[in-house]
Amino acid sequence: MSEALQRITVCGLGKLGTCVAACLAARGFEVVGIDIDRQKVESLRKGVAPVQEPKLQEMIEASGDRLNATSDFSEALATSQACFFVIPTPSLPDGSFSNDRLLKSLYEVARQVRELGHENFLFVINSTVTPGSCDAVVKPLLEQLLNGKCGQDFGLCYNPEFIALGDVVRGLLEPDFVLIGESDACSGDLLSDLYSRFTANAAPVERMSLASAELAKISLNCAVTMKISFANQLSAVCAKFPNADARAILKAIGRDRRIGHEYLKLGLGFGGPCFPRDNRLFQYTAESVGIAAPLARATDQVNDNVNMRLLATVLSRTRDGSPVGVLGLAYKPFTSVIDCSPGVWLCQSLAERGHPVFAHDYQAGEVASSIFTNGRVTVCETPADVLQKDCSAFAITCPWPGYKDLFRSVAARGIPRGSVVIDPWSVLDQVPTALDKVRHVTGLD
Repeated sequence: MSEALQRITVCGLGKLGTCVAACLAARGFEVVGIDIDRQKVESLRKGVAPVQEPKLQEMIEASGDRLNATSDFSEALATSQACFFVIPTPSLPDGSFSNDRLLKSLYEVARQVRELGHENFLFVINSTVTPGSCDAVVKPLLEQLLNGKCGQDFGLCYNPEFIALGDVVRGLLEPDFVLIGESDACSGDLLSDLYSRFTANAAPVERMSLASAELAKISLNCAVTMKISFANQLSAVCAKFPNADARAILKAIGRDRRIGHEYLKLGLGFGGPCFPRDNRLFQYTAESVGIAAPLARATDQVNDNVNMRLLATVLSRTRDGSPVGVLGLAYKPFTSVIDCSPGVWLCQSLAERGHPVFAHDYQAGEVASSIFTNGRVTVCETPADVLQKDCSAFAITCPWPGYKDLFRSVAARGIPRGSVVIDPWSVLDQVPTALDKVRHVTGLD
């Protein structure tokens, strides 16, 4: 086995890459992050988190002098033993992912590895890729650039993370398991040993072929989205079934250990940068080998239907052209990401139908404002500002904890009498005093 990995380069300092770099350094590894965005590099060099994520600043401060950043590939790889690639792989119209940016980074790193004369260098792909990419694209490229054989002269691993924005640091340090796709046993041994020193919970490691790991990554997310859509499908049935309570049903069946309570909750559909596109990627992958993927397609259809049910619930409780308040624009709490956000979709849909919309989010307000271009959506600075508008309905579309406090506060007294609060996530359960003059709706039509 080669020398244990201690000096790591992290290529890509976005929301995940910065957390990977900082957590590795905080756990005792010597880390250099590299990114073409010089603002991110300078911020990290100053010890300031370049992206917003809970506990990230704490990790940077715990890193001491073990964490550095640069835009120079030669500097980043001078003494490196391995490079983690956390590079965006955007979705293409057919559902597959583009490797263009990843391949450009691989090219630059491999070129420096060759010029620096590094032996037994380990390339670790963290970015989600279209299954088959590592064997069919990445490995041949590296063998050509390094004039060597994968598994003999250098190693390749596929090591995607299963994290949620807003909880990335905990997800990295305390994962349910670590997934390693390996080109060879030695490469897998090196990365497995690194994780034995990195994770704080002695997480189990699942090792397999590169192709198996690529499929495992999207399969896990696909399975989770099916569970979410199942809960929302049950909700739709119960909404039309006399005296049926979807929450009671889900609580009961979740006690079966074959099912479990995780993600078996009512609310809205799934969004974000991973779930929707990984589900489409699974469909693309299945169909590329001649296999239909009806479960994944149905999952997407149910998810789309949830948005339509949300819109119908709001419209049925508002007057034509009346203002509507929307609380929550991020796709989930503790992040500013609005990819496939139900709140943003609702704002746009209401505006298209002639409703003035007053919206708020604790972190995503600024980024959401940039896409509201028709003048009908106003992003308010505070949630209390939204409550003071003469809205006939208010919809809580992201379950930020602060919204429960909001409806407990003095600001809630200004809610127009007779208005409706649509609360799919049941954020306001056990907050009766703020709702004595409004109708509180927890289900969707």
